[in-house]
Amino acid sequence: MSSPTDNLKPIIPELLGEAAFVYVAKANELTKKGYNVISFGVGQPDIPTFPHIIEAGKEALDKRFTGYTETAGIYELREAISNYLNSRYSTDVKPTEVIVTPGAKGAIFLAIASYIDQGDEVIVPEPSFPAYPEVTRFIGGKPVFVPLKWLGSEKGFALDIEKIESSITNRTKMIILNNPHNPTGALFPEQEVMKLYELAREHKLIILADEIYDNFVYDNLKFKGLLSEEDWRNYILYINGFSKTFSMTGWRLGYLVIKEDLAQKLTRFAVNIYSCPTSFAQRAAIKAMTGPWEPVKEMISLFQKRRDLAAKLLSKIPGFEVWPSKGAFYMFPNISKFLDQARLSVEEFVEYLINNHQVITLPGTVFPDKAGSKYIRFSFASSFEAIEEGVKRINNAVNELLK
Repeated sequence: MSSPTDNLKPIIPELLGEAAFVYVAKANELTKKGYNVISFGVGQPDIPTFPHIIEAGKEALDKRFTGYTETAGIYELREAISNYLNSRYSTDVKPTEVIVTPGAKGAIFLAIASYIDQGDEVIVPEPSFPAYPEVTRFIGGKPVFVPLKWLGSEKGFALDIEKIESSITNRTKMIILNNPHNPTGALFPEQEVMKLYELAREHKLIILADEIYDNFVYDNLKFKGLLSEEDWRNYILYINGFSKTFSMTGWRLGYLVIKEDLAQKLTRFAVNIYSCPTSFAQRAAIKAMTGPWEPVKEMISLFQKRRDLAAKLLSKIPGFEVWPSKGAFYMFPNISKFLDQARLSVEEFVEYLINNHQVITLPGTVFPDKAGSKYIRFSFASSFEAIEEGVKRINNAVNELLK
């Protein structure tokens, strides 16, 4: 017999959530049982929040800065964010065009929910961070998935601009651009990014530009940020945050940049969802933004070395095709040859790794929609020792299964 509380909206049971957190729970469960678990699953730097940021948070607590703040965030933080963006991208963001949110996911929800209506279409290059299609579905929109092009281990992944253009209909309202890209580690070059931007101009579409990995760029490559375009206010909803660059995942702070008159309207929407971001965390975020930046640079240099090691070791595993990613801190090995030989799905292989070798990776299928079915996501935000031992275990598992 059902009760009134059983009658959820039909869309709720259909939401997939974010599987990375499911695998965090599995890792914790195995650890409690005494297993030595190596996790390449969740997207989190293994380096604790930098000491100067922690001290700023402590200072805010000591000064009892623990009450409500402005919904859009304290002015000093919005000013620090705008100064950083203007310095980096030679743009003209005002503090009043910044909305600080509880994590970048808060910014994603605010942006999509504010623009997408019942039946509106959002083009999502896939594989994709799950929040984009999930929020779109929740509010009644339709995610339209367009696979990235896999160009092999020499060139990696690329946007399929032609297919994106052919997917535009009279219901299309938004295109997602996550650059650098989760889960593939792709860094889309300026030429591709600008082709996408021209599509937005031509068809009068919004680009949700999620650039939360903007500092994780390797091999001295150039990153094209869309706020550098003079007319960004007409086409861009810009998202970033503190979780990755400053290793502040648990502090839960992100931000949305949008032109001033719309920022005021979205702030009125935001106050009904979460009132305001966490007060003392905002004080810590000011310190993160204003520096010193040396710890960030050191972390990214370290991550590039870890990437090199992981790519070298993973490429030696039978049936693995490995492209050394150019951004973020993930690799997305193509393991289709191995899966075909072993007659396994990617989910079955990932479960085998967990249950038999206590190694956590993520199946590519948890990054919607279907393009990741022959891939695993491997986070190299782990120590050299963990990468060496973890890849050794993966290699052992592969050889067991091929026998």
